[in-house]
Amino acid sequence: MNTTPILKNKVFLYLTEFFAGMSVMAVELGASRLLAPYFSSSQIVWTIIIGTIMIAMALGNIFGGRSADKNPNPDKLYGRILIASIWIAAIPVVGKYIILGISALLIFTVSTNFLIWAAFAACMVIFVFPLFLLGTVTPSLAKYSVDSLEDSGKIVGTLGAFNTVGSIIGTFVPTFISIPAVGTSITFLIFAGILLVLSLIYFISGKKGAVKSTAAAVIFLLCCLFGKSDSFAFWERNLTYEGESIYNYLQVKESDRSVILSTNVLFGVQSILMKDEGLTGMYYDYAMAAPLMTGRDEPVDCNVLILGMGTGTYAHQCRNYYGDMEIEGVEIDEKITALAREYFELPQDVNVTTYDGRAYLNAIDGKYDVIMVDAYQDITIPFQMSSVEFFTLVKEHLKEDGVMVVNMNMRGSSEGSINQYLADTISSVFGEVYTVDVKGSTNRELFASDNPQMLENLAGNQQKITDDALYAMMDRVSDNLIAYEAGNYIMTDDKAPVELLGMKVIDELIREEVAYYKRIYEEQGVQGVIDAL
Repeated sequence: MNTTPILKNKVFLYLTEFFAGMSVMAVELGASRLLAPYFSSSQIVWTIIIGTIMIAMALGNIFGGRSADKNPNPDKLYGRILIASIWIAAIPVVGKYIILGISALLIFTVSTNFLIWAAFAACMVIFVFPLFLLGTVTPSLAKYSVDSLEDSGKIVGTLGAFNTVGSIIGTFVPTFISIPAVGTSITFLIFAGILLVLSLIYFISGKKGAVKSTAAAVIFLLCCLFGKSDSFAFWERNLTYEGESIYNYLQVKESDRSVILSTNVLFGVQSILMKDEGLTGMYYDYAMAAPLMTGRDEPVDCNVLILGMGTGTYAHQCRNYYGDMEIEGVEIDEKITALAREYFELPQDVNVTTYDGRAYLNAIDGKYDVIMVDAYQDITIPFQMSSVEFFTLVKEHLKEDGVMVVNMNMRGSSEGSINQYLADTISSVFGEVYTVDVKGSTNRELFASDNPQMLENLAGNQQKITDDALYAMMDRVSDNLIAYEAGNYIMTDDKAPVELLGMKVIDELIREEVAYYKRIYEEQGVQGVIDAL
C-alpha cells in the first residue's frame, strides 16, 4: 500500500469521509434546485433525484471496494475525489444547457411521462458520475484504515459516523445557509472547492501529482469565473430581478405594460401587475366574480382571505375595482412577499402571513366572505390543500353565504384529470359548484358555496359595476359558468396523487404544443424546426 505521510494520521481519513458525506448531500439538494426551475420540485422529481443518486452511490461502493482490494493505492481514491470536485464545479457552467438540450431532444421523441424521462436523463448525465466517484470513498477508506481484524469494527463504525455527521451538516447548510444566501451555483462551487482542497492536501503532502493538481486548480478557477451566475433563464435579457428563496426560483420581468413574477422557467407566469391598472387578461379577472356572488350588498364590504398570495395580484385587482376591501393573505415564501412590496405595489395595509395555507386555517377562528385558493406549487397543488379534509376546513371558515374560488391551473380534457379530481372533491363538500374556463389559457376557475343564490347575487351585483371592462368580463363569466356535475374522483389526506395527475396534464399540454413542430421535424428535419422558430 502507498504510504503517503498524511495517511499515517487517521484524522485525515476521517475528514475525507466527513467531507465526502457532506458533499453528497449538498449535491443532492443542489440537484433539486438545479432541476426545479425546469421540471418542478414535486415529489416525482425528488424521487428521481434520490433514486439515481442511490444507484450511483451503490455502484460506487461496489467499485470502490473491489478497486481497493485489487490495488490499495490511495492515489487512486484521491484522484477520483479530484475528478468529482471538477465535475461538480462544472455543473453551474454547463448543467442548465444539458437540461435544456435533453428536454429539447425528448420533447420530440417522448409522448408520455415527459417529466419523468427528462428529469431522469438529466440526473443520469449530470449527477451520477461524480456521485459514483464519491461512492467509492467509504470502502476505500475502510481498506486504508483497518490495520487488523481486532479494531476493524471500531474503525468502520467511526468512518460511518463521520460520514453520517457530514451528511447531516451537508443537508442543513445548503437549505438554510448557502442556497438562500449565495444561490445554487455558488453552493456547487463551495462544495466542489472543499473536495478539491482535500485532494490537493493529499497530493501536495506526498509531493506528487503536481500536473493533475495544477490542471484541476486551473479548471476549478475557470468554473468559478464562468459558473457563478445564478441565471437559470440564461436566454432572458434585462430581467428586473432573478434569485432564489428557500422554496423557489424567482424571476421578475418588467415591460411597458406589466410586471410579472415567474417561479419556474418552463411553466409560465405566476403573478402580474398591470401598470395601467386595467384587467390582467388572466384568471384573476374571472376570480373577481367571487365577491359579487356573496350576500353582501356591495363587494367593498367583503372580507377576503387569499391562500397562496403570491405578489398580491388578486388583492391589488380587488382593491382597484371594488374599493378598500378588507384583504389578508397567506404566502409560504416570505421572499415572494418582499418582492410583492418592492415591485408589485402590494398595499402596506394588506397583511400577509408567512405560513402554509392549511396550517393557517387550523390556527385561526375567523370567517370570511371570500376565500381564494391559489396555492399552486410548480406543476400542481400541494396535496394537503387538495383533499376533502382541506376543503371542509375552508368551508368552516366561510360565512353562511360565503364563496370559495379555486384556481385550477392545468385544464385537462381526459377522464380522471387533476381538475376533475379537484372538482369532484370540492363537490363532496359544497352544495353549489360552478366552473368557467379562462379564455386563452389552461386555467379554470371554480366557485363553490352552500348559498343557492350565488348566481342571482352575481347578476344583481353586476348591475352596480360602472367600469365597462369589468362589466364585460363579468358578462363573460356569467355566460360561461357551468354547473358542475360531480363524479366520484375524491381526494383525501390519505390518498391525493396530485403529482401524477399533474404530470398527465403536462403530457397532454406538451403533445398539443409540439404537434406543429413535430410535423415540421418529420417533413423537414432539424433545419425546418430551426427555420420555424
